[in-house]
Amino acid sequence: MVNGVAASSERMMTPELMVTGEAVALEVLPASPGARILSGLIDYALYGMGLAITLITAAVVGDRIVDNPSEALVIVLFSLVLLGWLVGVPLAVEVLSRGRSAGRMVTGSRIVRDDGGAVRLRHSLVRVLVGVLEIWLLAGVPAVAACVVTRRGKRLGDLLAGTYAVRDRNGVADAPPILMPPELAAWAADADLRALPGHLALVVRTFLQRASSMQPQARARLATQLAAQAEPYVAPPPPPHTHPERFLAAMLAARRDREFMLELRDRRLEDEARSTLQTPPHEVAAPTGTPSR
Repeated sequence: MVNGVAASSERMMTPELMVTGEAVALEVLPASPGARILSGLIDYALYGMGLAITLITAAVVGDRIVDNPSEALVIVLFSLVLLGWLVGVPLAVEVLSRGRSAGRMVTGSRIVRDDGGAVRLRHSLVRVLVGVLEIWLLAGVPAVAACVVTRRGKRLGDLLAGTYAVRDRNGVADAPPILMPPELAAWAADADLRALPGHLALVVRTFLQRASSMQPQARARLATQLAAQAEPYVAPPPPPHTHPERFLAAMLAARRDREFMLELRDRRLEDEARSTLQTPPHEVAAPTGTPSR
C-alpha cells in the first residue's frame, strides 16, 4: 500500500534525469509529493502520540508527587514538553540519522542539501523551526501546497534551508567512494570550486558512481559533456590534456574533502565551546579532607 501511494504520485514529479543517446539514464530523482506527505504523516503522528503520552504521564505523576502545583510550574513544564517534542526530538532524529526518519525509511527517501550533500545541523534546525509553523500550527496545509507546486516537492522549510527529499533506494549509496587522481591532487588543492552549481555536482557524482556500468562510448561522451559544463565554474582550469573523467573525480573529491574539513572544524568549535561552558570561571579549591593525588 505504501509503495503504491508513492509510485502513483511519482508520475507527478519531473524526474531530474540526464539521458545519453544510448538511453543510459543518470537518475537524480526527488521524492514524489505522495511519498513526502506519507512520510510526514507517519513522522508527525509518532511525534503527536509521543507528546500526548508524555503530557498524560506528566499529569498523572504530577498529581501524585505535588498536591497543589502552581500555575507557573504547570506552564513551564508544559512548555518544556512541547518544545521537546516539537523541536528537540525531530531535530535529534534528523541530525543523528543524517536526513532519515521513521516515515522516510518507510517511503525510501532522505533529506539532502540542494547539491546532494548530507544535511547538517543548521539545515535541520531551519526545517524543524519552520515545521512548527507550517505543520503544527497550520495543520500542514502550507507544507502540502508547497510540495505539490514546487519542482522538487519542497515544503517551506526546505525552501528556506536549501534542502529537498530524494529517493534513497537507487543503489547510489552502495557505490564505491570517489578517489582523488594522484596527478591532479596539487591542482585540486588550490582550485576554487565555490561557483560549481549544486545540481551539476550532484549529476557528476551520480555519473561517476555509475560509470563502470555504462557502455565505453556513452561513458566517454557523457564525461566530456559534463567536464565541458563544469570547467567554466572552476578556477584555475585543470592542466591541459587532462582526462575528462579524472578531472570530474578530482573536482568532486576536493569538494568533498573541503566539506569534511569544515564539518570537523565546526565540531571542534562546538566541543571547545562546550568545554568552556563546563569549566568553572574561577579555580575552586578541593574540599577539606579530599585526598591529594
